Amino acid sequence: MKPHHLFEATQVGSNKIRNRIVMAPMTRSRSAQPGNIPTAMMAEYYQQRASAGLIITEATQISPQGQGYSWTPGIHSPEQVAGWRLVTDAVHQAGGKIFSQLWHVGRMSHESFHADGKPVGPSALSPDAQVWVVGDDGVGRMVDCPVPRELTRDDIQHVIADYRKAALNAIEAGFDGVEVHGGNGYLIDQFLRRTSNKRTDEYGGSLANRVRFAQEVLEAIGDAIGADKTGIRLAPFITQRGMDDPQAIEAILALAAWCEQKGITFIHLAEADWDDAPQVPYEFRETLRATFSGTIIVAGNYTKEKAEKLLAAGVVDLVAFGRPFVANPDFPRRLAENLPLAPISNPAALFGGKEAGYTDYPAWSASEV
Repeated sequence: MKPHHLFEATQVGSNKIRNRIVMAPMTRSRSAQPGNIPTAMMAEYYQQRASAGLIITEATQISPQGQGYSWTPGIHSPEQVAGWRLVTDAVHQAGGKIFSQLWHVGRMSHESFHADGKPVGPSALSPDAQVWVVGDDGVGRMVDCPVPRELTRDDIQHVIADYRKAALNAIEAGFDGVEVHGGNGYLIDQFLRRTSNKRTDEYGGSLANRVRFAQEVLEAIGDAIGADKTGIRLAPFITQRGMDDPQAIEAILALAAWCEQKGITFIHLAEADWDDAPQVPYEFRETLRATFSGTIIVAGNYTKEKAEKLLAAGVVDLVAFGRPFVANPDFPRRLAENLPLAPISNPAALFGGKEAGYTDYPAWSASEV
């Protein structure tokens, strides 16, 4: 296993990046309404953080059906593609690289987003979870997810086509590649796990059947834009939202082996980031590294020291940071120079709002000392 260093340049598929620091995807709910359209304010936000080796955008729905939270951006309409072009141009002007995170929430949704009042999933099972929805009064609240409608075989093919089109739209919008969101209890994760997938057709039951949907999505995207521009995010040890399946690790490793064969450029692990969360066994990291020779990204409340340790061991290649990028747009510099990190001073502005708590966090200056 080759040791790495957090601040060295490297290659991710067809993209050369300036360091091994990734800005993790973070929902901020700032898209313009109606239409869930990315804005110039979003372009400024991402440009401010372009010193990351790689930015992965907030989760972006591939279709109206794929939406589960208010004010999240899409990448399925011409207006959305044009809005994202503002973002990618701004990031590239600052010398950065940026991937679009493609998202279908499946059953993690609310009836208000669907004409028939029904989210969809692999099976008609409630996630026993909540999503953030803005009401008619303009206030966002956490609301319960209803029981979804089970996807038919034809529905599944339409969703795969939506992923493919969204990937093509991402390239048209100027993105350097895409990450398929396959974790955190969203649609692809729902297919992978027996707790949410009770199907008896070719998309459920056996391990091979439960990974089929993810494979067909990735294959469609890879054929459209290139496997070297295609990655996937997975969440092996996250159990909330009805995802507690003891066979989840087996399914994820089977999918990783398939990704190795197909040349998928990276696997991004969303690791639990709360204080008493289960730790990722080191044996899993070694097994994944032995299974998948592409780029492995990890995200989950990492410190500089913990990141460097895993990089030095060669079991990961990039480390993603989320919350520190909110209040520290120059986060890579602060890490490199051991500068103090600013706290999130406006937690109420994490979801929704304008510039406050979004683009008004300054870069470090000597006057802060």
